[in-house]
Amino acid sequence: MSAVLTRLAPLGGAGAAGRSAPTSILPLRLEGLGFAVGGKPLLDGVDLVLEAGGRTVVLGPNGAGKSIFLRLCHGLLRPTTGQVLWAGNGANARDRRHALLFQRPVMLRRSALANILHGLALAGHGWHERRQRARAVLARFGIAELAERPARTLSGGEQQVLALARAAALEPEVLFLDEPTAALDPAATARIELLLQLIARDGVKLVMVTHDLGQARRFADDVVFLHRGRLVEHRPAAAFFSNPRSPEARAFVAGELIW
Repeated sequence: MSAVLTRLAPLGGAGAAGRSAPTSILPLRLEGLGFAVGGKPLLDGVDLVLEAGGRTVVLGPNGAGKSIFLRLCHGLLRPTTGQVLWAGNGANARDRRHALLFQRPVMLRRSALANILHGLALAGHGWHERRQRARAVLARFGIAELAERPARTLSGGEQQVLALARAAALEPEVLFLDEPTAALDPAATARIELLLQLIARDGVKLVMVTHDLGQARRFADDVVFLHRGRLVEHRPAAAFFSNPRSPEARAFVAGELIW
């Protein structure tokens, strides 16, 4: 893959210069958010406000409810209690300016370019704008040479870069990430982290689940710590890692097994 660009300018599109900026969907407010299966709560009573900008990392042991938390925020799951409140008109299904990147991206049986075109078509962009945006985002993410390659034949790292490019082509205001580097080698992980840093500098709010404490220390501006489906702490990253308030968080940061 070609070298990563040092900055990621907004993609825009045909007529973008003449458009007024949409109303922000942030802050995101979670009020008494809960999700249960068969009467068993997997996430319970989460009250949280996520402001615009910055990089939020969601931490916690296995079974803490981290992935469910992301899916509830993104709308893939409906809460059984409480609510997810976007500012402005962000809750409208026709104006959902947030995207979710999975640990193992789902690639369609078509070229890398066509994967991006498909997402843009679903978002309602016209043919000429789809082509312009797709080509631009492939170049911005350093994978223009992969445009005509079947997406499913790409390496794991290339597929994750493509999935990130596919999400970025939609110009989300918020990008949710569920362990996006867990299956990658160190070189691919470093590439994804660099791209995410550049995306964050462009003003996109990032909310990422990770099990990697080293990555969390490198990446986080603030930390959401979940344990047994409950929000235990939400603090600036420096304060969380230097002096966790709860015994559960202290044990987790120390590398102890908690459940």
